[in-house]
This record gives sequence, C-alpha cells and structure tokens, in this order.
Amino acid sequence: MPSYKAPLDDIRFILTEVLDVEQLSRLPGYEEATPDVLLAVLEEGGKLCEEVLAPLNQSGDAEGCHYENGVVRTPAGFKEAYAQFVSGGWPAMTAPAEWGGQGLPHLARFVFDELLCSANLSFSMYPELGHGATIALERWGDEELKRRFLPKIVDGTWCGTMCLTEPHAGTDLGIIRTKAVPAGDGAYHVTGTKIFISAGEHDLAENIVHLVLAKLPDAPPGTKGISLFLVPKFLPTEEGGIGTPNGVRCGSIEHKMGIKANATCVMNFDNATGWLVGEPHKGMRAMFTMMNGARLGVGMQGLGLAEVAYQNALAYAKERLQGRALTGTKNPQGEADPIVVHPDVRRMLLTAKAYIEGERALAYWVGQLIDVEDKHPDETVRQEASDLVALMTPIIKAFLTDTGFEVTNLALQCLGGHGYIREFGIEQFVRDARIAQIYEGTNGIQAMDLIGRKVPEGGGRLLRRFLPMVQRTAKEAAAEPRLAEFAQPLLDALRKLQESTMTVMNKAMQNPDEAGAAAVDYLRLFGLVATGWMWLRMAQVAVAKEGDAFYDAKVKTARFYFTKLLPQTSALAATIAAGAAPVMDAMI
Repeated sequence: MPSYKAPLDDIRFILTEVLDVEQLSRLPGYEEATPDVLLAVLEEGGKLCEEVLAPLNQSGDAEGCHYENGVVRTPAGFKEAYAQFVSGGWPAMTAPAEWGGQGLPHLARFVFDELLCSANLSFSMYPELGHGATIALERWGDEELKRRFLPKIVDGTWCGTMCLTEPHAGTDLGIIRTKAVPAGDGAYHVTGTKIFISAGEHDLAENIVHLVLAKLPDAPPGTKGISLFLVPKFLPTEEGGIGTPNGVRCGSIEHKMGIKANATCVMNFDNATGWLVGEPHKGMRAMFTMMNGARLGVGMQGLGLAEVAYQNALAYAKERLQGRALTGTKNPQGEADPIVVHPDVRRMLLTAKAYIEGERALAYWVGQLIDVEDKHPDETVRQEASDLVALMTPIIKAFLTDTGFEVTNLALQCLGGHGYIREFGIEQFVRDARIAQIYEGTNGIQAMDLIGRKVPEGGGRLLRRFLPMVQRTAKEAAAEPRLAEFAQPLLDALRKLQESTMTVMNKAMQNPDEAGAAAVDYLRLFGLVATGWMWLRMAQVAVAKEGDAFYDAKVKTARFYFTKLLPQTSALAATIAAGAAPVMDAMI
C-alpha cells in the first residue's frame, strides 16, 4: 500500500523564504493570516490527508462508486471522511466570513489542494467543486441566491458541480442544446442532458447545487447566447433546509480509467427549477470565474500526484536491491545494491524532484498573486497581479499536468514490474493523473489560449508584466559567482522564449495555423522558463545557507534542473521555428 507524507518542510521554505508570505498579512482582511497561522493550519491539513484520506485512496479506487436507480453511493469510508472534513471546517477555509467562511488567503487553499490531491484525488474533487461554486455565486449571484445557498455550500453541508459538456458539445459550448424557459416567478425551467459531470451525484452531502449552462428562448447563436443557472438537486425551504426533489436525475456514471472513487455522471435536467446567475446571455463570463479557478486546481492535481508518486518511488529505490553500482559495491553487507545508486534510476527520481519543487514554487506564487489581485489597496498593483494570473493560468493547468503525468510514469518505471501491479499503488497514480490533461479544457486548448489570447492581449501587456521580472532576476544573479551557473542558462532560455514569441506572432498574422502548430511546444517552453525562474529564486536563498543539508539539496537539484531539463528549450525553439508546414502539409 502506498504511503504519503505532507511535504511541510518544502512548503515552509517556499512560503517563508522564497515568496515572503508574511506580506499577505499586510493586506486588508488578512491581518491575522501570519506565516505561523498559515503553517499551523496546513500542518493540521497535512495530518488529515495523511491519516484519514490517504488510507482510503487505494480502497476507493478498487471499489469505485455504485450506481442504482439514479442514486450514487461513494466507496466505503468516504462518507465518514467527508463528515470529518466538514466538521474540521475545511470547506470554509478561504470563503468570505460574511457567508460563514474563515477568510484565509487563497494561497492557503492552493497549498491545501496539493495535499488533498496527493492523498486522495477522487475525494478532493467533491469539496473542490463546492469551492468553485462559492466563487462563482459570490461574484455573480444576486443577494437572494447568496442568502439561500452560500452558507450551506460554504460549510460543506451542500456540494456543487459545474455542468458544461453535452453529448454533442465538448469544447464547442456555443452549440449546447440545454434550454431554460422562464417560469413566471423569477425562476426558470431547465431541460437538457449534461455529461462528464464530476461529483454530479453522491451521498456525501444532503444537497448538490448544479451550475448549469443553458440557453434562453431568445438567445443569440453561439457562446453569446449562453446563460448560467443554479439548479439544486433538492429545492431549499425558506428555513434553509432541503425540500422537495427537483427535476434533476443522474442517468448513469462513467466507467473510467482513473479517479474511480469520484462519480463522473450523466445528468438529466427535466423541467428542473433553476435561477439565473448573472445576466442573461452572459453565462460564459460567470462560468469562467469558476472554470479558471478549476483550471488552476487541476494544475495542483498534477503536482499533487507527482509528489505522492515520487515519494513512493524514492522509498522503493532506497530499499530495492538489484545489481551492483557501476563504480563499485555500495552495500557490501547485502547481496546487491539498492537501485537508487544506478544513474538511470537517479535520473528519473531527480527529474521528478526538480519538476515538483520548481512547479510547487511557481504554483504557490500564482496563488499569492490571486490574493494580491483580490485584496491589495492599489488598483495598479491589483491589475498587474490580475494580468499575471491570467497569463499563468493555462501554464499552471497544462504544464503541471503534462509533467505530472510524466512523473507518475517515471515513478512507475522506477518500480519496474512492481509499479505495474495494484499492490504498490503507483499504477493508480498514473491512471488518475491522465485525466488532468483532458478536463477543464484539454492541454492543447490551454496552449491555444496562451498563444492565441494571453500573449497578444493588450498588445503584449501580460508578457511585459512577466518577462522583465525573469530577466531582472537572472541578470542580478549572473553577477553573483555562486549563481552564474544557474542564471546564464535561464537568460539563454528566456531569449529563446522571446524569439519564439516573435516568430510565431509574425507568422500567425499571415497564417493562423502557425499559432496552432506551435502552441503546445510554446507552452512547454514557457513553462520550463517560468519554472527555471522559480528555481533561480530558490537557489538565491539556498546558496546563502551552504552547509545545511536541506539547502545543499536545493542547490544540487537546481543544478540538475538547469543542466538536464531546461535544455529542452533548445529543441522546442527549433520545432517552433520549423513552422506549420510539416504539420499541415503532411498526408494523414
């Protein structure tokens, strides 16, 4: 059975020494969110993940969810674990105090999400969708909807979902067929079928609040005609309890490759009562509030699964005896050496470690920016943070899930045949990780969002926020003898990113396929540079504390990243420069 230990030392290092999380306590409303408070909360969250949720992960995968006559039962232990999750106040940690939340910084949830995803991804998705519904409803719902629904969602008594996809309409939401007809009393009757709805039906909470995309009778065509509706499983009473069943029913659950303990549902809405969230025909704007948060959350899924897979691969590599080291016996008392001495095993483990630690810092930085965007008193500072979050969202979603899947596969390879069987648990991490590259917009779509929307937005305004920061850090570090070995490769990679940006933008003005053909490579190039920037920032801290094992390990892992992983940028720049012709002219 796999094990999991929350990486609290690395979390503390990033929050307090790299990102200076103390600055959040100087923002209005976060005065009590000191580093000590945040770390204490996360330590307790780590215990919950280690002791309650992780032990249910493998058994939940083996059992899966049970469907019968529209009702879904989660695997054994999930209901009790959710009750403990709710009683601990975890659903409310970052929600506004006005609705019963604890008002902690968004960064705290970013970190906690990683821990949850490492411990039990399937479980994590049930409360996480409620968190997304809270964000969307708090921003776009009218006061009556907030009063009736937010307190119950915030405290976890009710859960949420996000209902977009239909059997004929995946990414192309403009052609959805779900309809909403005014009921004459301010409500609407919603009819249609949605598929692939995570946590659409389950037995963890007493009610489930669905946020549903649908079209009004007078809707214009395409995405400009989409509205967003709140449709509960049970209609609430005036006293705040659950009343009569609504016209919402789970038609079936999917039989999936992974995340088997989370119910992925076909949801049928039959004249179901719902209420408009936001303005008519402006549903995509409201839904994207939830979806962008979900995309960042999916990025944390990739990171979380990479971490737990790495932990178990490392433990196995230190214990498994196979062969002798090429440079001579390292374990003379044993019949063989542990496989951790072999260069290829070390390559795989260090690749995992370097991606995980660099991407963790990058993701936490984005989480901190969300708090700045939300709370900083200076509008200019808020706008800068907003631009950076927008730029980094497709990178966090796609790069962290691409590398997350790569790392889980590397972990499986470290275990060899034992990785491929259920007993050791690694094959589950591989299966669970695969979906993250697909849902909330495939990674190819994220790449197109980056290169087609975020890069050209405002004449390149978002890029001008980010690239000079990287260049400034690298140039300052290049002047330091102990940092030059890291700074110069980053400057070279940054130059490749800048040149690739100009190449694609210039070509795409003549042929839009140029952007499409370059998009995935461009996003990975961007992700490698952004992660390299974080590794340089970590190295700046670590080299000053040379002689301590923790910081020495950081310096050595940084060296691995800059010499063994960042050089991918050269090949990526070359494939981008090759243009669209080899892709579009070939016969398929």
